[in-house]
Parts: sequence; C-alpha cells; structure tokens
Amino acid sequence: MDSIEEKRVFGDREGAITAYVASAIGVVRVRVAGDTVGEFGLCERCAARDVAATRRRIAVATDEDVRMVELEDGPDADAPGAGGDETFAETGFGPAVAVGFDGDELLAAGPDGRLARLPADADEWTTLESDTGAAVRAIDGGLVGTDAGVYRVHGGGLDHAGLTDVRDVSAAGVPLAATGNGLYKLGNGWMTAIEGAFETVAADPRSPRGKLERAHAVSGDEIYEYEIDGEWTARKGVHGGDDRVVGFGYGDTVYAVTERGTFLSAVDDDWRTRTLGVTDVTGVAIPATAAPTGDGHELD
Repeated sequence: MDSIEEKRVFGDREGAITAYVASAIGVVRVRVAGDTVGEFGLCERCAARDVAATRRRIAVATDEDVRMVELEDGPDADAPGAGGDETFAETGFGPAVAVGFDGDELLAAGPDGRLARLPADADEWTTLESDTGAAVRAIDGGLVGTDAGVYRVHGGGLDHAGLTDVRDVSAAGVPLAATGNGLYKLGNGWMTAIEGAFETVAADPRSPRGKLERAHAVSGDEIYEYEIDGEWTARKGVHGGDDRVVGFGYGDTVYAVTERGTFLSAVDDDWRTRTLGVTDVTGVAIPATAAPTGDGHELD
C-alpha cells in the first residue's frame, strides 16, 4: 500500500489545485493537476466525519470539534488550496457529524441533531431553532439532509422542504437530493430524476443559478453523470464489492474518493486511480475557483 506521506513533485505545473480528503485517521491533502495526482500527505490528524470548502476556508467535522483553517493568499492565490502549512483550529462547536458552507457562513450538525451557524466575521456559534429530532446526514449550501427529509436554513431556524430518508444533498445550480428511493431534483417541487436507492450526490459549485454544469450521483455500484443541458447517464464504474464512491470534487476534471481510500480522476470515459493509504473515507472537498451561486429556488 502506498504511504500517505508520498511525495511527487509538480513544480509550477499550471492548473494544479488541492483536494482535502476526510478519513478516520485525519485529513489528507492531495495535490492534483488535471487527471494527474501529485504529492499527498496527512495534514490534520483526527477522526474526520465530513469536510467542506470555500475558496479560502476548509472545515472538518470531527468527533471532538469542528476544525477550520483559513487558506492564506499569496503568490499561489490563483491556485485554490495551494497551501502546504495549513493549521486547523478548533471552533468550539463540539462533536460534529456534518459541515457545510452557506456562502461564507459555516453550518455544522452534532450527533444529537443540533445545528448551528458561524458567520465568517464571528467567533461564536449560534444554534438554529429546531425541534426536528432528525439525524443529520449532509449539509450543502442552505440545505440540510436528514433521515426525516430535506430542511432549508431560513432565518434563525429550519423549514422542512420535503422528501424522506435523505442521504446527501447538493445545493449548487439546481438542488439535488439522494434518498433511499430515488435521486431528486428541485423544479416545481421535488421531481424524480432517477429511481433507486442513492447514497451520494454532488454538483460543480460553479454551476450558474438554475442550471447544472456537471453533477454526479452514486447508487450501489452505479455512478451517474450529468453534463450541461444533458441527461443522467451511467458512467463506467470504478469500484466493486463493498467499496463505494463517497464524494466528488470538481476542477479541470472530475475527482472522486472511495470509502477505502482510492482517489479517482476522470480521464475520457475512464478513471485514473491512486491509493492514498487511508480507510474509512467520508468525503472530499476542493476549494472552488468561484463562489457558489446558490440554489436559485424557493423551497416550499
């Protein structure tokens, strides 16, 4: 198995970006350029349950606290996440199972269902009013996916927005929800995009409001792909047995990670793979080259 401290040099390769992979032993920083994986190594030791990113911030949900790092501007400012000396700091939230950014505002959920927000210019969390009692499974933008359905962060609280048994949500462009009985998109209410049990869904955060640029979803051993103005189509699989893709990221190409620690980069109709040497992977986050555009819909 490859060491997670492996180094492969990019030099000044144009288009290089950094992906952050959450795993049971910590956060792995992976340097990529196009479909090529460069150096990678552990940058934060913790039991990482979830990871999220904006252009200049990385947040990690851990069993002890939500940890966050501000990525410094500098000569590599046009290469998001290009750092290398990130120092994650505790935020005082406590144990967390999910994190996500709604614009510049950080949202987090605890194992007891508590949800709170941390504005970019604040140092104290504000708990959102909620009596849902639901188990939070995912946060993206202002959407919260739970075993009781999708909730929308509204003012100081949460509004139920429909569906049940939600495993993952994506807010960019057109809101999407992966549930136990289908993949849904938001139009005139929630509409079925694909039938079946889905676990993971993601869309390119650069998608313009009301439109999907690129999106991916996982159902069992199947990976589905959506390209702009297109339809959902099955993409060549990359895993077998009980391994599965648990997260996607977007740059010049599409990236993904599996639960057993394989990092994937799309090339033509196939995937290039690289073993990171970690297991119990929970997700991947890549600082976006532009701010998310919001969901563009009202959730009734």
